[in-house]
Amino acid sequence: MRLKEILLLAIVSGAVAFFSEKAVGQSLREYADQKKILIGAAVEPSLFKEPAYVATLAREFNMIEAENALKWAAIRPDRGTFNFKPGDEVVAFAKQHKMKVRGHTLLWSEYNPAWLTKGKFTPSQLSDLLHEHITNVMKHYAGEVFAWDVVNEVFEADGDVEPSIWYDQPGIGLNGQGTVYVEKAFRWAREADPRALLFYNDYDTEGLNPKSDAVYAMVKDFKRRGVPIDGVGIQAHIFNLSTKDIADLEANIARLTALGLQVHITELDVGLPLDAKGQVANAVDLQRQAEIYRFIAAACLKQAGCTALQTWGFTDKYSWVPGFTKGAKGAALLFDKAYVAKPAYRALLSVLKGRKRSATSGTAPRSN
Repeated sequence: MRLKEILLLAIVSGAVAFFSEKAVGQSLREYADQKKILIGAAVEPSLFKEPAYVATLAREFNMIEAENALKWAAIRPDRGTFNFKPGDEVVAFAKQHKMKVRGHTLLWSEYNPAWLTKGKFTPSQLSDLLHEHITNVMKHYAGEVFAWDVVNEVFEADGDVEPSIWYDQPGIGLNGQGTVYVEKAFRWAREADPRALLFYNDYDTEGLNPKSDAVYAMVKDFKRRGVPIDGVGIQAHIFNLSTKDIADLEANIARLTALGLQVHITELDVGLPLDAKGQVANAVDLQRQAEIYRFIAAACLKQAGCTALQTWGFTDKYSWVPGFTKGAKGAALLFDKAYVAKPAYRALLSVLKGRKRSATSGTAPRSN
């Protein structure tokens, strides 16, 4: 081999090595592992056949959660059937790529099958169905799903308990007793899988407001009385490009972790205004979006008890936001529709890369 060829080969090999190391070193997953925090995304198992989806997911995240596959309407198409196949696919993917799995969700007022909502069940029958459901689903995934959103979205904006099939329409026999039905679900969940971490999950609870105050009062009461609960999920669906409504996020996380609870940011996305063609209306908004991601991630990492940061999806190609807002908003996630990283990704990466984890805040004793 000629000297020129040897030199050229050395230069090329060095460049490949340099860029390979740089690419590996810049994944969210690697820096999250270093900080001992979980970085996750909600997923749809039907998309595991798409190479770019799989490659991005496996490279960037160390935790996944089924977006819909473990909700009542998906997992229980009729009273006597449990469809575990999609959820099992999520677990199998996680095992293959050495990820953890969060479970979502066992009790919610929405996404319930028609046979349940229109079945005219008595409170006693509903109680038995809910107990059966929690027990069967959690036992099926025992040892595979490390944490569950046992109960999802109980409170109204003013802190009152929301009317629902489980509470008072007709409820499970605890109508008018506030969050006693929530307590019952947590006790059943602990019986079903004593090792799983049990979370309460809700939206619009980022800052200090009547709703987050109601969540805090409930979980403080649960901890005082020995009701089994390990953490609180703060969804963080953000539709306002300002930190005003979430300015107290750090304080909210601090008061929850001071109770000995873990906090997970569970459903983070930041919707941007779209034009008539479905494109981002103002390019500056991408930077504003990045700052929201940066703000939330920094608030989480400041508290040792904030142990997971999860986005609701990860590519704009598959996001609930445009549908929910009837096309008014979208582009809410870390990667665009072509899986190209956005400023929000780089903002999140910079926080994971640059900040040290606090060692002063309280954490839940359970860390499955």
